[in-house]
Amino acid sequence: MTDVTRLFVDLVRVETRLYNAVSDRLRAEHGVSLGQFEFLEIIDRLPGCRVLDIVREVGITVGAVSKAVDRLESAGWCVRAAHPEDRRSSVLSLTPEGARILAAARPTVADELAARTAAVPAADLARTAATLAALRAELEECRQDGSS
Repeated sequence: MTDVTRLFVDLVRVETRLYNAVSDRLRAEHGVSLGQFEFLEIIDRLPGCRVLDIVREVGITVGAVSKAVDRLESAGWCVRAAHPEDRRSSVLSLTPEGARILAAARPTVADELAARTAAVPAADLARTAATLAALRAELEECRQDGSS
């Protein structure tokens, strides 16, 4: 394999293992998956959040996001309200229970990620974070201008 191919494989494997470890702990301690946590985070962070905002943020289909939001709504963690200027879309907000779960889960996510990455020096983690942020920005820009 070329160096970039090896990097890609390692990146995917690290992401999968971190994701699963954090999700398992969230499920055990808070009854929420990491995917649900991520959506709750986005809804909380983006005032007037719509399904399309989550689609842009996460990079999955409208149908997948809509179904996931349906499940959050069924769980009583978020609600949809008519968008004040666009009747074709709705605005998402957390319920008090959704906000409670999110607040309780945030330290768990941080703790689990810190535990799983403790063996890597802080400077290396910072460099990796900067590199991944630059790569993500480039990939998102390419996607937006249609050059995939």
